[in-house]
Amino acid sequence: MSKTAVNEQIRDREIRLIGEDGEQLGIMSARDAMKLAREADLDLVKIAPNAKPPVCKIVDYGKYRYELARREKEAKKKQRTMEVKEIRLSPNIDVNDLNTKANQARKFLSKGDRVKVSLRFRGRELAHINYSKQILDSFYEKLEDIAVVDKPAKMEGRTMVMFLSEKRQ
Repeated sequence: MSKTAVNEQIRDREIRLIGEDGEQLGIMSARDAMKLAREADLDLVKIAPNAKPPVCKIVDYGKYRYELARREKEAKKKQRTMEVKEIRLSPNIDVNDLNTKANQARKFLSKGDRVKVSLRFRGRELAHINYSKQILDSFYEKLEDIAVVDKPAKMEGRTMVMFLSEKRQ
């Protein structure tokens, strides 16, 4: 339920009033503003409760709520959620496999998603961490034209992780 104060719910001593066609009617008591709203056969709605003094407007409350809901829905429609897609590599990956994974990451990045590139170590592979950093660097070099490193390569347990996102023009 909306927390907008309407008509008798407005308890402030004085308010700044805006008329139905958007003109400023000045600062007055809430009681006087309520009379003006009743004469126009409309509602008194508090639109800026944190202002000093609070701002109220004479509007049709049903129409006002509908407009707010429509604006909210429109804003939500334009919003794009960014997903994090993961690409898993191994320390002994071959060049062609690396190219294939890079092409997959390129598709994710072009759709606007972030890419988490993880390099998992098993058993004795942990002894060759320094070489693995080069694998992640070469992976990034293949995507340098469209990607930027969000978080550089870093060890997290037995996994080395790097985050990439699309370059902004």
